[in-house]
Amino acid sequence: MYTRLLIHLDGSQPVEQVLSYARFFARALKIPVELLKVIDPDIATLSDCKWGPSVDVVLTEKERTNTDYLGMIARSFDPAAVKCIVESGKPEEVVIKRAATDNSTLIAMSTHDRSRIQRWLFGSVWKNVLRSTTNHLLLVRASKQDGTLRDTSPKRVVAPLDGSGLAEKVLPYVVDLAKRMKLEVVLMRVFAPTVSITALGYRPDLGTFMSLLEPEGDYLAKKVKELKEKGLENVSSIVRCGYIAGEIIRVAQMNPDSFVAMCTRDRSGIKGSVLGSVTERVAHLSKVPVLIIRAS
Repeated sequence: MYTRLLIHLDGSQPVEQVLSYARFFARALKIPVELLKVIDPDIATLSDCKWGPSVDVVLTEKERTNTDYLGMIARSFDPAAVKCIVESGKPEEVVIKRAATDNSTLIAMSTHDRSRIQRWLFGSVWKNVLRSTTNHLLLVRASKQDGTLRDTSPKRVVAPLDGSGLAEKVLPYVVDLAKRMKLEVVLMRVFAPTVSITALGYRPDLGTFMSLLEPEGDYLAKKVKELKEKGLENVSSIVRCGYIAGEIIRVAQMNPDSFVAMCTRDRSGIKGSVLGSVTERVAHLSKVPVLIIRAS
């Protein structure tokens, strides 16, 4: 399934929230870990070199301090299965390049990055990685809690489906993860509300939703049966009507020990497809982790 877990860190406490989930995935999947800290020369120059030492001196000092920082983080993992890497470059480019050497590498990173001014100048790291990498991606919402030593154990995975073969490509991964991690599985389908024009204006068309409820319920019931035949015991389904990304997040957050697993297209397809745009919204707004499965 996965052969390596590549964890991107920036040295800040909010981003370290990814570590509690990364440790869980590394243990459950029994895969080695690479801790990656990227020194962006442009930001180093912007923050430290205006009135101070040369760029080379600043980068050398930052490499030393970041190596020490990753070494401290590495102690919370199995020492025999963790590697610390400090590189210079654009963070998103380094992450994508290192992960691309092995398609079975899972990237883990936080959805918090850079200050507002840096984000305006240089862009969002996690969004750039999401839109460009062909590897699978585990995104964790940053928070002010200390994630360095805290452990977490997800109990449920929510897998949104839309009836397409593309969305269903997430299911083999869900089955494998559920077996290894002993997870409850919830399959869900969300319909965007349709409206009808009446004398009183626009109103939700509940009739259309009710007409779709039974066939979609049958579709999910079939998928539940298939997963149970593959050896899973705790599998259920739910059909919702509403804003698609919002309902996915709402169902996932009903149980705080959940994460979302969903499929999207490779590379530029995430920006152009409906499924891709929903994936990005869920990743941006969800308070629970989101595992994004790439499908060609």
